[in-house]
Amino acid sequence: MSDVKTLHTEYISRINKTFDYIESNLEKPMTLAEIASVANFSKFHFNRIFLSMVGETPFQFILRVRIEKAATLILTNNNESISEIAFKCGFSDISVFSRNFKNYFHITASQYRTSKPHNSNLSQQQSNSQQSNEKPTLYFCPELKTIKWRTTMKLNKSVEVRELPEMTLAYIRHIGPYKGDDKLFEGIWNRLFAWAGPRGLIGGKDFRSLVIYHDDPNVTIEDKLRMSVCITVPAGTKVDGEIGKMEIEAAKYVIARFELTARDFQLAWDWVYGQWFPASGYQPDDKPCFEMYPEEPKDGKFIVDICVPVKPI
Repeated sequence: MSDVKTLHTEYISRINKTFDYIESNLEKPMTLAEIASVANFSKFHFNRIFLSMVGETPFQFILRVRIEKAATLILTNNNESISEIAFKCGFSDISVFSRNFKNYFHITASQYRTSKPHNSNLSQQQSNSQQSNEKPTLYFCPELKTIKWRTTMKLNKSVEVRELPEMTLAYIRHIGPYKGDDKLFEGIWNRLFAWAGPRGLIGGKDFRSLVIYHDDPNVTIEDKLRMSVCITVPAGTKVDGEIGKMEIEAAKYVIARFELTARDFQLAWDWVYGQWFPASGYQPDDKPCFEMYPEEPKDGKFIVDICVPVKPI
């Protein structure tokens, strides 16, 4: 039984490597042989293995992720044309993009940009923000020589924009629904720390624990949502089985700190996107967003930094 479990986690590890590779190279053309080599599988068997474990062929997965990424950028990057977004997401032919986008969402990309926000969570967040007195106001912090934001949002403790360094992360990935599932997160954290503890990888000045969200829950169906529970590790750390490793490049983020109960997380994310962004002069950048946990939870409350990559509008 243990041998079967070991083989299964080895397969998960190899599939996770293909996910990371695809996500890092989404704008480039990819061949089956290239992706199979990342997973260290023969190209003659890789397609069937991937399909059996993921529920999609590699190219169905790539196409879906490209379309969903384009949909998110169409809503958040108003200064980029649909053609520019399509090319950025790996479509070299705009007609191919247009056909696949319409097949997936049943409306054109132009219609999606103009009509979809009115029915989306983001639109509701923005509508709520206009009726709210919780809009942030910026100020200059002389001590840190940076701009920060004051807010009256009770759950929010601070907001600032700053550079985060490159990080090497060990992770366990989950595919499927996760919202509000405390037992799911607890189980994944326990497995990750059980692996990291004996290896001396927990703690230290630069140690961080994160949850990365790879997909937009407003776009991707729940069964396909990907999230990774992560800790920072030294670059040379060896991983195996269900434990994967990836790099997060240095980038500028809005870092909004909150004190939350488990039921407040969505409210905090809604506030960042619906109230902070419209008043900030920034827009989300095209990189993963994540939650970072600077402290252990106490009495059912979490101190959490919601981190979203930003660029000027």
